[in-house]
Amino acid sequence: MDDRQLYETVLGLAEPWYVVGVDIRAGRDEIWVYVDAGSEATHVCPECGEPRPSYDRAEERSWRHLDTCQYQTIIKACVPRVLCPEHGVRRIRVPWAERVSRFTNLFEAFAIRLLRETTVLGVARLLKLSWHEAEGIQRRAVKRGLARREQEPIRVLGIDEKSFQKRHEYVTLAVDLDGERVWWVGDHRRKETLDCFYTDEMAERVHEIEEVVMDMWPAYISSTRTHVPEAERKIVFDKFHVVQHLVEAVDLVRRKEHAELRKQGDDRLAGTKYRWLKGAARRTADDAQQIRALSKAGLKVGRAWAIKEAALKLWTYRSETWARKYFKRWYFWATHSRLEPMIRVAKMMKQHLDGILAYLRNRRTNAITEGLNSVIQEIKYRARGYRNRESFRLAILFHCGGLKMNPLDCEEPLCRTCLPDKRMRL
Repeated sequence: MDDRQLYETVLGLAEPWYVVGVDIRAGRDEIWVYVDAGSEATHVCPECGEPRPSYDRAEERSWRHLDTCQYQTIIKACVPRVLCPEHGVRRIRVPWAERVSRFTNLFEAFAIRLLRETTVLGVARLLKLSWHEAEGIQRRAVKRGLARREQEPIRVLGIDEKSFQKRHEYVTLAVDLDGERVWWVGDHRRKETLDCFYTDEMAERVHEIEEVVMDMWPAYISSTRTHVPEAERKIVFDKFHVVQHLVEAVDLVRRKEHAELRKQGDDRLAGTKYRWLKGAARRTADDAQQIRALSKAGLKVGRAWAIKEAALKLWTYRSETWARKYFKRWYFWATHSRLEPMIRVAKMMKQHLDGILAYLRNRRTNAITEGLNSVIQEIKYRARGYRNRESFRLAILFHCGGLKMNPLDCEEPLCRTCLPDKRMRL
């Protein structure tokens, strides 16, 4: 097998494409592989797929391929153009790369695997690319994945925000909880942000949504009530966000009481912060013993902690009717406790009680969304932050979107569905 046959096999070339020459540029550590499409009288129009007569040849173009040993492999070809009565003069497609790429499909597939493991800058250094070239591969991969994504129904939707930068800069995440993937990322966490998701992304499928799991952020609630049919029945307020409000209220009581006690020279609450905040699964025997002792001493934080622990029983009920009866008794206790933080949380829970008790139907939470948030936080840390929301959004969809981004995955490599449209906005 000579070098031309070798590269024809490596590149998977078929008629009418063939290798016409191989040039080793030792001084530049490169191998140039010259490819031609022969002198065929007709080629296929890239727009309509119909055989069309040849028109001419475009100027020579280059594509980066996987390295041959220590040498960079460059494919060079003068791609024929055809004259189509419907679409005019068009350059035919090459079988080894997408129309908008200067890298072969095999090279991009390898780069995508590396991008999953490290940062854009890390891939650029490993493959001897510029940062913009590596970022372009990632961007095309996401566009390719979005183009391939089937418009299957989203039955259970999770809505949450993720901090983008300091100064309360956020992005909004719409998560397919059944598929465990980020479906959409929007700028800010305003009502208008979620409005765009419902009107643009879910315009024809919003009626298919069965549950929307979220925290009690007013902007998200208002947008969902506006766009989702029967939203009052479908909204589920995330259990862990409600519990977080209760825990924060207990901590506010502890902090205020600790400050008052220290003025009297009493340090009983010093160093006890996390004993009050731990859940039952993480609470040690020593924690439980100290909590009982401080509660028996008549401290306010002991009462606040008991109110919080009693509230957790609400999510153990199977019957919504009995849960409402229990909440009524708990609410009376909390609002007559003379503990302002606990009273405030109790009133908030009463205002959103329907959404809180909606959890009892299917016991849905935003735990999957929180898990994806942890992955996103790790992505931010590895990249040392992002300068703009578009790059952050791209990274989230790349790593957490569950997209089919490999250019080799399509059964028809030249399928137009899989080709990134340059007009498509991420």
